[in-house]
Amino acid sequence: MNKPTDFSKFGKAFQESLAHLIMNHRAFADQIREVLSIDFFELKYLQVFVDKVLRHKDKYGVHPSKDAMLAILRTELDDENATTQKQTRDFFARIYKSEIEIGGEEYIKETSLDFCRKQKLKEAMIKSVKLLESSSFDEISDVINGALKLGSSTDFGYDYKADFEERFKIKVRNPASTGWKSIDDLSKGGLGSGELGVVIAPTGAGKSMVLVHLGAEALKQGKTVVHYTLELGPTVIASRYDSCLTGIPLSQLHSSKDGIFETVKDLEGQLIVKEYPTKSACPNTIRSHLERLLQRDIKPDMIIVDYADLLKPNVVRKEKRHELETIYEDLRGIAQEMKCPCYTASQTNRSGLNAEVITMEAISEAFNKCFVADFIFSVSRTVQDKNTNGGRMFIAKNRNGPDGLIYPIFMDTSCVKIKVLPSDGTTLEQSMIKTAAAQKEELQKKYREFRRNK
Repeated sequence: MNKPTDFSKFGKAFQESLAHLIMNHRAFADQIREVLSIDFFELKYLQVFVDKVLRHKDKYGVHPSKDAMLAILRTELDDENATTQKQTRDFFARIYKSEIEIGGEEYIKETSLDFCRKQKLKEAMIKSVKLLESSSFDEISDVINGALKLGSSTDFGYDYKADFEERFKIKVRNPASTGWKSIDDLSKGGLGSGELGVVIAPTGAGKSMVLVHLGAEALKQGKTVVHYTLELGPTVIASRYDSCLTGIPLSQLHSSKDGIFETVKDLEGQLIVKEYPTKSACPNTIRSHLERLLQRDIKPDMIIVDYADLLKPNVVRKEKRHELETIYEDLRGIAQEMKCPCYTASQTNRSGLNAEVITMEAISEAFNKCFVADFIFSVSRTVQDKNTNGGRMFIAKNRNGPDGLIYPIFMDTSCVKIKVLPSDGTTLEQSMIKTAAAQKEELQKKYREFRRNK
């Protein structure tokens, strides 16, 4: 029994997703068109649809936009019967409204290309058999080699003219809210897909608390959060989420078990907490774990790493600062691969311990960590701030809006409650002057005490 020479064995959903990819991905469309036959599609309306896409590319030299396809399907289907016209237009309407989701994009690309290339190679081999009669070995070689080259990658980068329409598509960042309106307004809704956010703070200032707050806000939005901890146990982190989500102080969690469960059981979001011992995991360890989650149909909407400085590098470098730089670069790469935001934290050097405002200059070990991040904010809390549940947040870097802004914050670490208060208008320069004046006053006070005791 001969194997079918079309996509029928892959099913309708596969063929619709393939047609969708050909419409939306210019580079893939260019690659597969070398080996694709319209007849490979089992369904007539998909044959018509893909044919219209490829004909437009041939005629105008650019990939058709959705609006161009809308006009084509309104005016150029007269040769088809009424049923095919309706099915073709209905299919495109589902694409236009984003009602068709492409599942397993890479699988569909690889499988369809493999099928089409084998068909072309089969045709070349049949043709070669006939050429054997005339002993045209050079021609046989050309036919076989030509078939093998067809369908290889044609994506040499962004083509300024061929990808013209791509520049005018609305880019979807799908940001995850921070839960702080002021910060969301600055960052256009929060950290977006494929972006890296970094919290800078000295030891004991509450970096882990801030990361838990950000993860809890994502949970409230129904997102799946994967929280990696390299310092604290998974139950400790989970308890902090309990406190953050319910408002119950950490010290009272054990006596409030039933109340906590009633709150968290109705959450639409999902939280996975994965612990690795300090310096035992590298970015590739995290990547492998995420891939295993994907195999179980757990797709992360936010990744949190507490914190990146406690990871080991994928490749050992001579200097620690170079290792840290590559760790942050790898984390951003993971965020791009998973198409979700990633938050981590970084420790300050000693200059940040008692600073009123922490800038990027205080970042520990490797300043170049700042270059790859999309959003960086610092949390500073003096001894007095800790006693009064106060502190300051400084927006150090923001790719999607203004930075250099200071906000007072309320932070109660007993119940992981963090609020960003309205700005009092203090600028970084004013804060630095104030800090310098306070340091001068403290030194003068110590000098007077020294003189009195002498």
